[in-house]
Amino acid sequence: MDQTVGISIVGLPADFDRWDDLLALIRGAFAYMDGVIDPPSSAHLLTADSLGEKATRETGFMAIENGRIVGCVFALERVRDFYVGKLAVEPGLQGHGIGTRLMQAVEDLARERGKDAIELQTRIELTANHAAFARLGFCETERTAHEGYARPTSITMRKVLS
Repeated sequence: MDQTVGISIVGLPADFDRWDDLLALIRGAFAYMDGVIDPPSSAHLLTADSLGEKATRETGFMAIENGRIVGCVFALERVRDFYVGKLAVEPGLQGHGIGTRLMQAVEDLARERGKDAIELQTRIELTANHAAFARLGFCETERTAHEGYARPTSITMRKVLS
C-alpha cells in the first residue's frame, strides 16, 4: 500500500510565506545529525529569511499533507545538471516514500530542462543516506573535505539521467 496517499508534492509558489514552518521542518529533520556529523549541519545556519533568499535562486518542492508541510527539497540549476540540497522529511514520516517522491520531482524538472544528471552531497557519517540514495540510482563520484578538515567529510553522489 502506498503510504504517501494524501500527500501532494508541489512547487513552492511565488507567494509562499510559510518560511518559519519550512525552517522548523528542516531543523527537525536534520536534528538527528547533531553529535553525529562533524562539522555540524549547515541547517543550523538557516533562517526564515535565508530560506526565502534560497528560493529566489533555486527551485523548491514541498510535500503537503492536510495543509501541513511534511517534506521539502531544493534544487539549484547548473549548466549540465541540478544540485539537490536540503532534502527534509518530517521525522515521523521518514521511510514512507516522501523523500523518494520529492527526489522524483527534481528528476522530472531536470529532464524537462534537458539536464543530464542530478547531484547531491551527503555526509561521510550518514551511511543510511548513502544507501538510500544508491537505491534511487545515485553513485558516489567524489569525497571532499569541509574547509579546515584534513579528512573527507562529504560524499558527492550523482545520478545520470537517461
